[in-house]
Amino acid sequence: MIETLVNHAVPGRTQKGLRSGMAVICLLSLVMSIFTGCEKKQQLYIYNWTYYTPESVIEKFEKEFNARVIYDEFASNEDMYAKIKSGGGGYDIVFPSADYVSIMINQNMLERIDKSKIPNLTNISPAVLKYAEYDPNMNYSVPYYFGAAGVVVNIAKVPNYERSWSIFGRNDLNGRMTMLDDMREVMGDALAFLGYSVNTIDPSQITEAKNLINNSWKPNLVKFDADSFGKGYANGDFWVVQGYPEVVFEEIADNAKRMAETVFFFPKEGGPAYIDSMCILKGAKNIDLAHKFINFIHRPEIYAEFADVFGFPTTANLPARRFKKGPAWYNEADLANVELKVDLGSYLDLYNDAWFNSIRVGD
Repeated sequence: MIETLVNHAVPGRTQKGLRSGMAVICLLSLVMSIFTGCEKKQQLYIYNWTYYTPESVIEKFEKEFNARVIYDEFASNEDMYAKIKSGGGGYDIVFPSADYVSIMINQNMLERIDKSKIPNLTNISPAVLKYAEYDPNMNYSVPYYFGAAGVVVNIAKVPNYERSWSIFGRNDLNGRMTMLDDMREVMGDALAFLGYSVNTIDPSQITEAKNLINNSWKPNLVKFDADSFGKGYANGDFWVVQGYPEVVFEEIADNAKRMAETVFFFPKEGGPAYIDSMCILKGAKNIDLAHKFINFIHRPEIYAEFADVFGFPTTANLPARRFKKGPAWYNEADLANVELKVDLGSYLDLYNDAWFNSIRVGD
């Protein structure tokens, strides 16, 4: 096309016209090169939790692999599962927790991992894989992070408190607290407080947990909230929140006073833990690039960057510990008393009934 423009437009023109014609040609060449470059960029569609992959890591991946990452977020496993199950999104990689990895494997929703394309699997912590009984050989999932939700307290407003789930039963904090809008998390907290397994299938224990939440905890809550508890804590609306520390600390990072008056802890009774994993969805259009992303995340220096940005310990990647520079909001020893949530199969209906037909009714 450019050759045709030269042969037919340039002859017979003045020097000024020639320069003008060449400028047009150069402009067209630039435009074509831009569009050609855009066409060469691979695209990777990721569906992940909020505040969970640093922008700096995404940018490094995009640059190295000449790719564009389209990143979408969810606030709970239930939301993620419902969207994908209904056919929404068109994502390549998703980050479910252990119980939902198991569900999605059983429902044939995940592609099998080609381990030959992920040499950095050797960096995965054996201790984390020991928990991953649902997929111990990483056939369908690669651990991203092992952690737990806990409690954040503004000690300027609540100077005296017990490191216990009982804090949500305090009437003096009525209207200043939130818990996650996450069935297995909140039900698991109540079960742990009562001395039961977060994975119990005993109907009487589940009923006891439901009654504790309804009668003691829920009346003191502003709401169940998995989306904006960090912002609500940051602006002073909430003094006590159940949730993930990285969400809160990200919101208050530029507020030295609020940082100084904020404490995060895991209650002494224990509670639910999670392994969030990277999984490739069945029918993904960018499977090769998805494998490259998973392998990239588990480069020790990249994983350490991820951990540093969010104040995490490097729970899932052992060599990353040599590269970690900053402090963590908690350490791996603090996770000793938590219990991994597992797939409950048909017994999940007991939880669904307690949560959706009782606890969340009217909200």
